[in-house]
Amino acid sequence: MVTLYSSPSTGAVAFFYSNTSIRLYNYHNNLTLFPRKLGSHNISLQINQTPFCNAVHIQDGSVAAPPSKNENETPLKKLKDGILSVTPPMEKQKDTFDFGGNKDKSTVSITVVGASGDLAKKKIFPALFALYYESCLPEHFTIFGYARSKMTDDELRNMVSKTLTCRIDKRENCGEKMEQFLKRCFYHSGQYDSQENFAELDKKLKEHEDGRFSNRLFYLSIPPNIFINAVRCASLSASSAHGWTRVIVEKPFGRDSESSAALTGALKQYLKEDQIFRIDHYLGKELVENLSVLRFSNLIFEPLWSRQYIRNVQFIFSEDFGTEGRGGYFDHYGIIRDIMQNHLLQILALFAMETPVSLDAEDIRNEKVKVLRSMRPLQLDDVVVGQYKSHTKGGVPYPGYTDDKTVPKDSLTPTFAAAALFIDNARWDGVPFLMKAGKALHTRSAEIRVQFRHVPGNLYNKNFGSDLDQATNELVIRVQPDEAIYLKINNKVPGLGMRLDRSNLNLLYSARYSREIPDAYERLLLDAIEGERRLFIRSDELDAAWSLFTPVLKELEHKKIVPESYPYGSRGPIGAHYLAARYKVRWGDLA
Repeated sequence: MVTLYSSPSTGAVAFFYSNTSIRLYNYHNNLTLFPRKLGSHNISLQINQTPFCNAVHIQDGSVAAPPSKNENETPLKKLKDGILSVTPPMEKQKDTFDFGGNKDKSTVSITVVGASGDLAKKKIFPALFALYYESCLPEHFTIFGYARSKMTDDELRNMVSKTLTCRIDKRENCGEKMEQFLKRCFYHSGQYDSQENFAELDKKLKEHEDGRFSNRLFYLSIPPNIFINAVRCASLSASSAHGWTRVIVEKPFGRDSESSAALTGALKQYLKEDQIFRIDHYLGKELVENLSVLRFSNLIFEPLWSRQYIRNVQFIFSEDFGTEGRGGYFDHYGIIRDIMQNHLLQILALFAMETPVSLDAEDIRNEKVKVLRSMRPLQLDDVVVGQYKSHTKGGVPYPGYTDDKTVPKDSLTPTFAAAALFIDNARWDGVPFLMKAGKALHTRSAEIRVQFRHVPGNLYNKNFGSDLDQATNELVIRVQPDEAIYLKINNKVPGLGMRLDRSNLNLLYSARYSREIPDAYERLLLDAIEGERRLFIRSDELDAAWSLFTPVLKELEHKKIVPESYPYGSRGPIGAHYLAARYKVRWGDLA
């Protein structure tokens, strides 16, 4: 018998055969179905594939599924005349969808724990609908909302329907798809620490699974102080009896190294590491995903990706709004824990890692961990913190951070931070990696800026005068909004004189691609369902990240460092510019 699995990343075809016949199916489309005698073992296939989803394939009446991307995929060769040649797998694939007897005996049950919260309403349910709309969910699936609020199935559907939207290019069947999706949504009210309530949920899930082979995904959209209770109850009372059970955990993953380690240890009492999916939605953003493609598949960039050619790298995150009544949560964490220790540090690790052995999740995460372990622990001298104050602009008054009724009047929690980090390895020795993140700034943006070194002995230096930064090439990856990649270059202005100009070679995604960019939660939810861990954070990666920031966070709190004030809607505290200047850097977003 020969088995060929499909690859979620490449869309390769999968089929199974013995000495009798073949039957093939897809989650959503029927693949050509034909019996055939298999004397020569050469089989040609005619397939109608769904754009984004993997096929489910049947061998001798049994359904099988593609392996996780973590495992080695079966080698596939395409020969002449469209014949596929297959090397049989050497060992049983792990972490697959084991669907049982046929395609009608498999299901995925998705439970959103904390279904009445803002994250669930604004992000999780819309992302699940988008996956359904794009035909990326299995044929049989059920979605349950679970929360303490009393609610009926119809009330949940009404709440969810208000936040669902359809893709711009496929509006014609939007209403029909939405109605079908909402019919798959149900609700169960219960306490997060009640095994009895989760056992009731388990009973309802089994009713909807209707004897099919079940796989279960729990999304914990709840505060971190009740993570463990929910995981304990779900694990003991509502796990899948035969298929996989996975749990998505939202940040924050603790407040420091100690609390993070305690949280991980508690989770691992009930779950294995490969069941825990720590989500950082920034890793699911299109431009962050494109970072490794830009670097590893373009010869013009990879040779330049080192200290020899790069002068500094900047990771900039800014929001043009404050806490706006939600300061109670934010005040417990602050901007460093909320943005820098996770979002920006994860992007830095992807940017700076060595070439992985493969695109396998573990190979990529291994390289990220190496980067984090090579970094110097952050020093207080290399950090600037700020807090926005009230300001009137254009006759409109904007409140300060401590004007928020949910924030203590004497709060020292930073709403802005800038930091200089260094990686002590051969590739990046001496290159400053600057981070800057803040609320209530002049604009909303997230970008990576790579400033290259000056051209040695530049013949045109005199044309730039004393401002050599004007002559610096800069690669900008704009993560949001208006996703784009552009390269700043120097060129001659047309005319008889010799006047130089700085221009952009610009790839603006909205102009180049007509397709709407999927939300980060769509990508990450689909990866969790498929068992792809590449964009999720491993426990040793989390430990390495916290070890960088915990000492300086404790020092800031122990010494009660007063953050520098900056007006609402400004570019942040002046101290951030002095920090950059110390390393002969100018923030790229000031131009």
